[in-house]
Amino acid sequence: MMESIWLGVLCLSGWLVLPVCSLRQYYFVNNPLTWNESQTYCRQKYTDLATIENTEDMKELESLVSSANVQSEVWFGLYSEINWKWSDGFTGSGAEYRTWTGGGNNFAMGSFCVFSWSEWSTTNCETLRKCICYRGTEDNRQFVSVKKSMNWSDAQKYCRENFVDLVTVRNNSEQQKIWNKVKYIGGSWIGLFRDPDLYWSDGSSFSWSSFSGSTPIGSMTVLCGSMSLKRSMKWKLLNCEQRFPFVCHGVPDKRQVVKLRIEMKDNSMDLNNPEVKAELLKKLQDRLKDNGESEVTLRWREQPDGKVFYKEETQGTCPAT
Repeated sequence: MMESIWLGVLCLSGWLVLPVCSLRQYYFVNNPLTWNESQTYCRQKYTDLATIENTEDMKELESLVSSANVQSEVWFGLYSEINWKWSDGFTGSGAEYRTWTGGGNNFAMGSFCVFSWSEWSTTNCETLRKCICYRGTEDNRQFVSVKKSMNWSDAQKYCRENFVDLVTVRNNSEQQKIWNKVKYIGGSWIGLFRDPDLYWSDGSSFSWSSFSGSTPIGSMTVLCGSMSLKRSMKWKLLNCEQRFPFVCHGVPDKRQVVKLRIEMKDNSMDLNNPEVKAELLKKLQDRLKDNGESEVTLRWREQPDGKVFYKEETQGTCPAT
C-alpha cells in the first residue's frame, strides 16, 4: 500500500520545489565582549557567531549594524590559527626563533610567506624575490644566496633540487649570517611560512571573504574576525581578547504552504489514515534531505475537521507545511 502511494508522489517530484531561503537569521548584540565570550553567548542564545558566505549576507549585516548606529569593530564567526612552519620541517631547538620587523609582523590576506632583510616580514607568496638556501648537515650548515627572483614555491623547489632546502634560521648568529648576504642582494625568501588556516566558528567551509587591512600578529596564536561600518564592513583579523559588540546567527522560523495533488492508483486507500500520513510525510522528508534540504521540516496542515486530504473529481489535494 505504501509503495503505491509513494509511486504516485514520485511522478510529482519534478514540480515539488521549495524556494531557497536563507538558512540563517542574524542578531546584533550591542554588548562588548571578547571573541570567545561572544561565541559562548551566541551558542547559548542562538546557534553560533555569524557565518558570512556571500555579498547578500554582508548587506544584511551592514543594515543590522547601521540600524544600531555602531561605529566600533564588531565580532563575527571567523578565526585564523597562526601556525608558522619551516620548509624543511625543522621543529627542534630554535624552531620558534623570530625577528619580525617592528616586533610583530602584520597579517594581510595572502601574506603567508616570510622574507628576510635586517628583520623579517610577511608578503604574498607569489611575489618575486631572491632567496637563501642551505646545504650541509644540521650541525654544519652553509648558507647560499640565490640571485634569481622567484615566488616562494619556486624558490623552495629550486633550493630542494640544488641544495637541501630554503634556509631555516634558529638564532641571532644565523640571522646575522643571513643579513650579511641579503644586504647585497635585497630582501630574500627564507623557509618560514604558514597556511591560511581560516575557519568558521560553526564549522562551515571557508569559501568566500571580504578582507581589508592588516594587523600585527606578534606572538599571538589565534586571530579573530571583525568588521566595521567605517570600512564598509570589510573584514580584519584582530586580537581575540579585545571587547566588541558582535553578531550571532540562528535558524529562521519561516513557514510555507505547499499544495500537492496525488493521483491515486487505489481509490479505496484512506490517505487520512494516521499510518499512511506518517509514512508519506517521512518519504517526502527523506526526498528533501537527499536533495540537500536538511534544514526543512515538513508537517501536515490539518483542517478544522481534522482531515488533511480531500477528494476532487479526479484528484486528491493535500496541503503540507
